[in-house]
Amino acid sequence: MIVAFGADHAGYELKQHLVGTAERLGHTVLDLGTNGPESVDYPDFAEAVAGAVVEGRADLGVVVCSNGVGISITANKVPGIRCALCHTSWGAGRARQHVNANVLALGAWEIGRGVADDILEAFLSNEFEGGRHERRVKKMMDVERRGIGAEVSRA
Repeated sequence: MIVAFGADHAGYELKQHLVGTAERLGHTVLDLGTNGPESVDYPDFAEAVAGAVVEGRADLGVVVCSNGVGISITANKVPGIRCALCHTSWGAGRARQHVNANVLALGAWEIGRGVADDILEAFLSNEFEGGRHERRVKKMMDVERRGIGAEVSRA
């Protein structure tokens, strides 16, 4: 499986660690940056990873910032992305099984490396169960397609 990774400066060290974890688990890594601890903007890396997933250059994505919130919100703005901010391996497994999440978001300042490894492994080793969840995911994606309020900028 090809896994795209992206992080801002706050998530850089954890991203580097997780790249190694993914490779040890037998996955191919597409590292989309950042490449150091210098201050950068998380939306750039969320969009790069989400783009790689929707374009088919990666099967799944992982994004990391300080708390995972901003980077997950940004990734979810890309049509076709279902980014799940997870703090436990159980939640990451469920995100794949029930929501068919295709991007995992993590908060580097909220979890340690061991927990992050467990979360990543759960995310990468689980698959969408379909069945009753298929209907719910379709409804979620229908909301995205309708784009309610998309023409109005509220920034």
